[in-house]
Amino acid sequence: MSSSPVLPLLKRVPPGAWVAAAWYAGLALTLLMRVRLPGERQASVMPGALLYRWDGLLTHLLSTGLLMAGCLWLIRRPLGAMAVLLAASALATMPLGVTEIPLAQFLAVDLALYFTAAARPLRTGVLALVMSVVVLVAFVSSRAFMGWTAGTSAEVAVALTAVVAWLVGRSVNESRRHDADLTARATDRALVAERLRIAREMHDVVAHSVGIIALQAGAAARVVHTQPDAAREAMSAVETAGRETLSGLRRMLGALREPGPGQEPSGREDAPLRPAECLADIERLARATTAAGVRVDVEWRGERRPLPTEFELSAFRIVQESVTIVVRHAETAACRVRVTHGPGELIVEITDRGRGTGRGTSPGFGLVGMRERVALLHGEFTAAPAPGGGFRVTARLPVPEPVREAISGSPGRGAEPVREAAT
Repeated sequence: MSSSPVLPLLKRVPPGAWVAAAWYAGLALTLLMRVRLPGERQASVMPGALLYRWDGLLTHLLSTGLLMAGCLWLIRRPLGAMAVLLAASALATMPLGVTEIPLAQFLAVDLALYFTAAARPLRTGVLALVMSVVVLVAFVSSRAFMGWTAGTSAEVAVALTAVVAWLVGRSVNESRRHDADLTARATDRALVAERLRIAREMHDVVAHSVGIIALQAGAAARVVHTQPDAAREAMSAVETAGRETLSGLRRMLGALREPGPGQEPSGREDAPLRPAECLADIERLARATTAAGVRVDVEWRGERRPLPTEFELSAFRIVQESVTIVVRHAETAACRVRVTHGPGELIVEITDRGRGTGRGTSPGFGLVGMRERVALLHGEFTAAPAPGGGFRVTARLPVPEPVREAISGSPGRGAEPVREAAT
């Protein structure tokens, strides 16, 4: 929901200034109504006997001074300011020779009621409204008690304007509270989503590399005495996997340390970070996993073309986590990764013929993280035993229409299926 723009100057005007402006507008209206304007045979309202006398002018000056004091107190002491404003309205009515407090003298009070109801708690707003109505009732009642003419019906209309001003202020107050609640909820959801994203990245970066390191270290320990060269190669692979893990963690932490909008850079200059993984890194992943003892065959289908970063990274992470699950739970020596570039979607499928039974029921976060990644891209995810045995993970990621239009003219690698085996 969009709101209409507000001029910066209007935002900086304090409520007391608006109340004072309403007071002077009411005074101007009062004088205009008591002067014969062009086209009129006589003034709309006959001026009172005291209006132009020194005591009447002094009364107007005193009431204006009271109002200015109330305007200064409106933000710090709203109820005290309301009492002073009501006193100014009643005092300004006396030299007019009228039977009620006119609306022109009550405009400032109405505006103060609006600001009080809009910015203060409900109890404060209700007390301010009750004070206003009580003053109007007391003014009319005192005239009736003394046997003077009282403009009861006109005063009822003035009281109605006070109620309307209070209701508008309460509506603004509720709207602000609602917007604040929505903002707080959106912030909480963003924080939760960011924590989940970081958790997924940490899990995907660390789990696969640690699994490869464990396999290579175990192989090196078994052949360290009989095949020193093989042990040396295994430890070299451990070093490579460890460096890649540290690079991934460093890239993630570097992204978290990036200044937000309007923030100054930290001033610390780190070495350039390795770019985020993409589909092209699947072959490197396959070679590292194959070297660790589990053969990974990579099959490409369709016209290979660049995709948005979030698609490339999510697809890579799904393959990485699936291969990690195969290494840890499948009890097999090989698996297949199939990447299909369809006309409007990217399909990633990982299958194996293993006999392990802990993949779908493992209490870890691998399948959960993959499902969350696919859901964020509005795709479909399935992970279940394959009909002919083994296990299959499939992720369908729909490519948005603007992205398809943008990449429709990009050159590909050919439409024929290409199968690559990492050895």
